[in-house]
Amino acid sequence: MQIPSGKRGEKAAAAAAKLTAEDERFLEKSLNGPMWQVILLVGTPLALYEGLSILFSIMDTMMAAHISKESVSAVAYLTQLNAILSAVGGGLAVGAGILISNAYGAGDYRRVRRLVSTLYVLCLASGVLMLAAILPFTDSFLRLAGTPEGLIAVGRPYFAVQMLVMVITFLNNVYIAVERARGKAGLIFRLNLLTIAVKLALTAYFVYVLEAGLVMIAVASLLSQLSLFAVAVRNSFAGESAFSFSREAVSFRREITGPMLSRSAPVMAEKALFAFGKTIVNSMCTFYGDVMVGAMGISNNLGGITTNPQAGYQQGSAAVISQNLGARRYARVLQAFYCTLVIDAALGAVISGLELWQLDALTGLFDSGSSEFHRMIVTVYRYEALGAVPLGINAAVMALLYGLGKTKLTLLLNVSRVFLFRIPVFWFLQRFTDFGEASVGIVMMVSNVAVTVMAVVIAAAVIRRFKQEHAGEMCSAADGPA
Repeated sequence: MQIPSGKRGEKAAAAAAKLTAEDERFLEKSLNGPMWQVILLVGTPLALYEGLSILFSIMDTMMAAHISKESVSAVAYLTQLNAILSAVGGGLAVGAGILISNAYGAGDYRRVRRLVSTLYVLCLASGVLMLAAILPFTDSFLRLAGTPEGLIAVGRPYFAVQMLVMVITFLNNVYIAVERARGKAGLIFRLNLLTIAVKLALTAYFVYVLEAGLVMIAVASLLSQLSLFAVAVRNSFAGESAFSFSREAVSFRREITGPMLSRSAPVMAEKALFAFGKTIVNSMCTFYGDVMVGAMGISNNLGGITTNPQAGYQQGSAAVISQNLGARRYARVLQAFYCTLVIDAALGAVISGLELWQLDALTGLFDSGSSEFHRMIVTVYRYEALGAVPLGINAAVMALLYGLGKTKLTLLLNVSRVFLFRIPVFWFLQRFTDFGEASVGIVMMVSNVAVTVMAVVIAAAVIRRFKQEHAGEMCSAADGPA
């Protein structure tokens, strides 16, 4: 059969887009099933994956600590720089994922396939361009980002390999966003579990058996992401599903790329600025010595044991909200938000409480045998943990805003969290108080609580306006059970 080309090819490919029986069943459940069941069904596998993801990051830190304390600080610092660059692909995946979920809920499967196919091409092009622009100038880029010279010497090769990881991760993020939009949270969990297993096994082999340096931790990341990429390629080219890739369905027309970029741009800016702000905080931590960067990084990882599962429910809920918005199930939009709010706040209370109970034992896994390093970690996390419940509330608000496509408000919240409530407060604590090293933990607590207060105010205004706009449709029987 001759492959169609040009506009006729695009139309033919888009016309062929259809849902599988599994996709149809999930959409029916999302739009009409009991909302608690839907959120738990979609969010739990994502929360488990996010929880395992932070555990893998923690084990990575433990292995880096086996090399040296300086390696821990290098990983903590350079990870934030990589997060700035990864914001482009991550932002595109999130922003376009909202549109994909919305079109899925509205029953516009042709648009779903165009969005999916175009998103893959945009992310690949972005990754390659960034790689070409930065990799030849690694040292200059690291110095421009304010990286301490000692960490540049340790982490230069690590960062270079992580740049390659970033490009593969761009495409993997698209695949995960697509599978999340169609409700395949269980598949996402299994695939990422495979990726984590490969990563940990390779890292342990390189560090403990070969006694290799820091760069091999990055090589292990590259190989693990390539394993996920192989599955993504196989599944993304399978059949004529609305969620599969088609070269003929790629479209750079304004009606496709315009909404995608307008929704994604604030998310890209949000992720990049948040990560950039964290690098500034890392630099400010060196006020207490380079090792404090590692202590704060470990504290953040401990905090991630709570916040990552909260983010899993946030991601799943945002997709469900977007689907129901597209299908005009307005009452269910708010039901999804309230369910997520309860779940994420409860997770914050339970998990952070357990961590504080066993904090000394947990810290002993990362302190490289240094009592001073141990004390630093404990000092920081005891304050940071107090923001766990507020951050659960914040995650639910973010799910609502993402699902409604209000990405400018998510940008406002995350930028405020770092540049309004964290960096200026940290500067004040360092210069006008005698809290000393405890300031690192105090500023985390203050910023996390303050941004949640701001998020609650924004959510109240958004919900009030949402109810006013859809007052006549909020109680429709079509909205289904709670």
